Amino acid sequence: MPARRLFFDAGGRAPVTPRTADALRAGLADGWADPARLTAESRRSRALIDGAREAIGEALGVHRDNVHFTSSVPVAIERVLTGVFTARRGRDRIGVSVIERDLVLDTADFLAPGAVDRIDVDADGHVDVDGLREVATHPATALMAIHHVNHEIGTVQRLDAIADITHAAGVPLVVDATASIGHLEAPEHWDALIADPADWGAPAGLGVVALRPQTRWLPHWPEGSDPWAPGGVSVPLALAAAVALQERLEDLERESRRQHALIDRMRAGLAGVEGVHLVGDAVERAPHLLTAAFLYLDGEPLVTKLDREGIAVGSGSACGKATFEPSHVLAAMGALTHGNLRIGLHPGVTEEDVDRFLAILPRVIEQVRQSMTS
Repeated sequence: MPARRLFFDAGGRAPVTPRTADALRAGLADGWADPARLTAESRRSRALIDGAREAIGEALGVHRDNVHFTSSVPVAIERVLTGVFTARRGRDRIGVSVIERDLVLDTADFLAPGAVDRIDVDADGHVDVDGLREVATHPATALMAIHHVNHEIGTVQRLDAIADITHAAGVPLVVDATASIGHLEAPEHWDALIADPADWGAPAGLGVVALRPQTRWLPHWPEGSDPWAPGGVSVPLALAAAVALQERLEDLERESRRQHALIDRMRAGLAGVEGVHLVGDAVERAPHLLTAAFLYLDGEPLVTKLDREGIAVGSGSACGKATFEPSHVLAAMGALTHGNLRIGLHPGVTEEDVDRFLAILPRVIEQVRQSMTS
């Protein structure tokens, strides 16, 4: 029998577990009615939505009334940044790290054209705190947008120190937690937070916004019954998202240790490969992410050949506008932007899977190198 396929590209989209699939089916059976109406069927749908908000709010440390669903992560990012920026009348600058995801950078550029301050990072991907302080204390800065975990390299930002600076300056801190919720404890310090249920194993098609009660925002878009989700959101998707997150959190500490060990195993195996450079902080990192850059290799043939071997990995930018677009994250860190291999683990990955990958990789690398020189 052929070996089972290995999915190591779970950064942003993780496999749906049977328990989550059951929750989705239950939502389809019981949550099909419009929760905004007054019938018994609608009240049942509304109860499911409220329960999902409560479960996710508990994980994030806020009341369910401060949790909002959107139709996608891009919509969540656009509306959070737009709403907080609009409420800061008289301030027209936005601070971001240079390695924020494209969605954040593009939205910031749209809102504040020519007035976005990009803060540098060090070789491990940590935001320069002195540079951030300079931006945060500028009298025209409206908000600061900094991710919790970088979705490509896995480096965890030092949000406690960052939040101390933004709080002292009176600047709202918007945290992109789309690569951390479900893998790490939720960050404590933020004014607005964005999360991605698909990253923790829920079906795609939903974004999560959380706001602190004191966070001011103003809609700068047409008003509707739900300012965050015009036309409402899918009740089955919301229920599945809450169940998937509960499933992750029930075993978070043990699974985090296990995946840390698997990534350490990968880092050790890759370190012995000629011409490889491991990117990101080896200690202050998410448990499930790893990027390796290979000298004199292209990422596309590497991904293609591994896929033919039954192993799915990523390459290029994790949020690029086109497949295999060079990573602006790696470029900002001074790392190789071509020939990178991006790993994202999920709870179904085993030690045997990692060993199989490490055994196959050198042969695939040699095949790619030979094809490039022939």
